[in-house]
Amino acid sequence: MTILIIVISTILKMLMSPPSAVVGWVVSKFELHPKLDSKDVTVTFNGKELEEIEKNIFTDYFNEALFLERKQIFPGNEENFLNPETDVIPFVINVKSKNKEMNFFIYSDEDQFDVIKQWKKKVAYYTLSSESLKKFAISNSINV
Repeated sequence: MTILIIVISTILKMLMSPPSAVVGWVVSKFELHPKLDSKDVTVTFNGKELEEIEKNIFTDYFNEALFLERKQIFPGNEENFLNPETDVIPFVINVKSKNKEMNFFIYSDEDQFDVIKQWKKKVAYYTLSSESLKKFAISNSINV
């Protein structure tokens, strides 16, 4: 009986105040702007895949970028965001890991980056800010 009470109280304590590692893991599963591992991604720009060093640098800059805000996409308008009518060439990140498959379309704006995230049948739109990513994007757009 004592063991049963100890087990139940331990479970209740875990539910009431879970360890930070568990909370971090659960939160990371639902992040809009996740941290990407460069081993799991391919980055393309203008149809060409970036070299390994450039891919690692771009991924690091993307991970360090500041999340600004989430923008609303109304149901039925997803296709307008996935295929916008613009002259801006996006960076495309394809993520393939164990159970994840996501695509990120990163459009450089004057002072921020517009990110369209596509996974399963869902689409999200948010903005980022990063001076390092901006310099990287400018140097790559010159080389096109």
